[in-house]
Amino acid sequence: MTATHPARPYAAGRLPRVPFPVVDEVDRHCAQDAEPSTIHIEVHLPGRVEEDRLRAAFAASLARFPRALMRERPRGPLARRYEWELTDGPDRDPVTFLPPAPGALDRARAASLAVAPPLTLSPPLRVEVVEEPDREGCVLVFTVHHTALDGPACLRLAATAAEIYSGRALPPPSAPARPAAAPPPQHSGPSALTRPARVAAGTPGEVPGNGQLLAELPVPRRERGAPYTVNDQLMVATALTVADWNRRQGAAERPLRITMPVDDRTRGPEMPIGNGTRLVEVGFDTAEVAPGSDIAGLLRLTAERTRALKAQPSPQLGRSTSLLTTPLLPVAVRAAYTRGLRVLAGPWTSTTLLSNVGRIPYPLDFGEAGSSQALWISAPARMPRGLTFTTASTNGRLHLALRWSRTLLGDADGEALLGLFTRHLAATSPEAP
Repeated sequence: MTATHPARPYAAGRLPRVPFPVVDEVDRHCAQDAEPSTIHIEVHLPGRVEEDRLRAAFAASLARFPRALMRERPRGPLARRYEWELTDGPDRDPVTFLPPAPGALDRARAASLAVAPPLTLSPPLRVEVVEEPDREGCVLVFTVHHTALDGPACLRLAATAAEIYSGRALPPPSAPARPAAAPPPQHSGPSALTRPARVAAGTPGEVPGNGQLLAELPVPRRERGAPYTVNDQLMVATALTVADWNRRQGAAERPLRITMPVDDRTRGPEMPIGNGTRLVEVGFDTAEVAPGSDIAGLLRLTAERTRALKAQPSPQLGRSTSLLTTPLLPVAVRAAYTRGLRVLAGPWTSTTLLSNVGRIPYPLDFGEAGSSQALWISAPARMPRGLTFTTASTNGRLHLALRWSRTLLGDADGEALLGLFTRHLAATSPEAP
């Protein structure tokens, strides 16, 4: 949720309401039980946390960010908007301590992909503390309903809870680096009107939902003064991975379009809570991702494209989506035609999504339990994309979450894609052969 729609106070005894911003409304329209729109975050700590102390820290963190204390307000059949109702406090404690048992983390991960927190209870997130008999420390598993919050907003809540838990003030985080201006690239990639490639189907199973693989990789190296960033290396690796996968599956070659979230928000305590990123698309022509392509040249070209996209202001989901959410018709009618248009536009949807959170700007220091040693975030992988790559960096290591729709890919396919991505990412380092 951004500051686009400030909360409107109502008469005494009535809670403030906030109309759904564009991102929230579109995600709410397209909700489906088979593939819930959840964000999975897990924070690995070297020690164990105290139950009462952690509950109190998260309660205090939510109080500092009242926009997180929201639930969907009931509406009538002719209502023209979805609305958030901002509550005075949580409707239920979001923190749960799971019984220590073998396999507890795997079960918590599966639940995070399969069961979304209800939008009708404030806040629309849950935090499960996982301990296993044969594992040192503990893991905080966050499940976030993406209709309400994105990953960076949830990390801000977690960082504030850690600050309160430890009693140590957070150092001011650096603002996201954004170019003030950037010329358009000489080769801008395929036209936006060109139908992009889809991720080729693998061997899906019979169980719907999302599958996921988490991996820890070395951060790719760059030459000093290189004109590209780690994000550009990740983008190139993603494009080469999908192109390689599609060739192996015998799919026809088409240009690729990869969605990239851009987050211009401050990371400090004044950070707006909600869905605050805007989505842009990076295009690749078929020749650029062909076998034997010039990796160094592709990195420079990708850097030109991403710099231009980051520097140019744009609506969060594009201007056409903003028109879809104009409240001229009842929300139920808009939901029906939005879902219909989503199906019709499926073949023109971007090929995949790469969300690079970058270096985590908070220490996530939980006092005696220690600071975060590893952190994974994974974005939803609903069809028609069906595959997402999400990366974050902690302690000099890259934490990759590969997530897919089980109607498109199976577990063996996920393993194969991870192998391809690992190889192509290594090829973007200067010492690669």
